[in-house]
Amino acid sequence: MTEKKPTPEGVAAAAKRVGPNVVRTPLLPLDWDGVRLWVKAECLQEGGSFKLRGATNRLLLLSESERRRGVVAFSSGNHAQGVAIAARRLGIAATIVMPSDAPAVKRDATLAAGAEIVAYDRSTESREEIAGRLAEARGATLVPSFDDVDVIEGQGSVGVEIADQLGEPPDLVLVPCGGGGLSAGIALALPGSRIVTVEPEGWDDMARSIEAGEPVPVAEPAPPTRCDALQTRLVSPLTLGVLRESRASGLWVTEAEVEHAMAFTARHLRLVAEPGGAVALAALLAGKVGEVTERTVVVVSGGNVDPGLYAAILGAQAAEAER
Repeated sequence: MTEKKPTPEGVAAAAKRVGPNVVRTPLLPLDWDGVRLWVKAECLQEGGSFKLRGATNRLLLLSESERRRGVVAFSSGNHAQGVAIAARRLGIAATIVMPSDAPAVKRDATLAAGAEIVAYDRSTESREEIAGRLAEARGATLVPSFDDVDVIEGQGSVGVEIADQLGEPPDLVLVPCGGGGLSAGIALALPGSRIVTVEPEGWDDMARSIEAGEPVPVAEPAPPTRCDALQTRLVSPLTLGVLRESRASGLWVTEAEVEHAMAFTARHLRLVAEPGGAVALAALLAGKVGEVTERTVVVVSGGNVDPGLYAAILGAQAAEAER
């Protein structure tokens, strides 16, 4: 039996399916180094990130009996909120396995959306194993954050919107990357565009996996990062396969570059970007992307950041700018 894979046709169908259920986020102009670029503001999506798209597509495709038995997901917060919101709308019980050190803003929003949370220690326990046991015990459907065809195709609706808003396919799209669901979906939606994934320093397993041609895990001990949304230790063959076929490439950025991008986003775009959501813009600002054109799009994928941390980062960046 041939394994099901995400396809451009699947992305197009998913975009139509989820369209009435998600925000059509704006494509904002950004003048940078003499060129007008574009920023896809998924931080303005309901739930604060693009994750609602894939979760909605996956849950809409459940049968009635599957809906009655509920869903289980694992996430540091953004996918958790996407699943919780989509499940609440459809009257489905949702249980989310979240790390005990997940940002309070993400945990509280997930609870507010009506989901049950099961906490775990990300340094000693496996969220996949915990979620798998829960789903099996309850007869529920497991909804992965990126290793799922329907989730990937749902995330690809971002790419469909970009092409429609730009009026033509972009030349280049810079995409924050954890497990690769968003970047793979966009690659399928925009087959003629160059896709560049961006990850935190030391967590660039997608970039190294693309180069190696097979999944390469994050080297241990993994360095600390504020990009909690991008702490994926091993990418999926599904997302890697799509990105390899699309000839995507990968970059990484430092914590300092991420913090600079967060402050830049607030100052120049009037947007709140969480650390993981700002990595693609960080790569651009740090000069790591190379030549860009007026058909370049930078995805800001999420805005769920702890208010205290956000204020501290912006304050530190403002103080540094004054020196």
